[in-house]
Amino acid sequence: MSKISLDLNVFPYAIPAMPVTMVGTNVNDKPNFMTVAWHGVANADPLMIAVAIRPHRYTYKGIKQNMTFSLNVPSTDHIKETDYCGIFSGEKVDKVDVCKFAVFYGKLETAPMIEQCPVNIECKVAHILTLGTHAFVIGSIEAVHVSEKCMSGGKPDAEKIKPFLYVLGTAREYKSLGGHLAEAYTVGKELR
Repeated sequence: MSKISLDLNVFPYAIPAMPVTMVGTNVNDKPNFMTVAWHGVANADPLMIAVAIRPHRYTYKGIKQNMTFSLNVPSTDHIKETDYCGIFSGEKVDKVDVCKFAVFYGKLETAPMIEQCPVNIECKVAHILTLGTHAFVIGSIEAVHVSEKCMSGGKPDAEKIKPFLYVLGTAREYKSLGGHLAEAYTVGKELR
């Protein structure tokens, strides 16, 4: 298989699909949510997750004010609301009002969460790395909330959560998860 060396400006397209979440913060004591696809688990013990956010974003202001944030995993039922939260700034519109979000708070009183999202993760900021265009915000996970109807056998069930991906490439679009391919930590053993 031949390879093509990409211009570094095209690099983000080399990672063609990323799970979509919404970062929740209080900005001046008012809940705000921003759509983010650049995130991931950063550590296992203590459990940490990280998101990349441009420092000039309104949401970043709330992170700096409170040193807390939430990650909310939307289902395919809320694609319009999720997209809206990525298009418009909370500095100019009340996203909670427009999207009709039911907001709740858990252990951290300054990390707003969206009731309609099947998964909500409360984070306390552990580190912020200023990298250039983005700040890499690493949060210590303080609590996780999952809708009861999205559980199977005591664990979150992706089929019931119905998360979706942001797909880059020739078209920017959202796609749902596909079907079963193979059992993780099992299929690779066939190569032994």
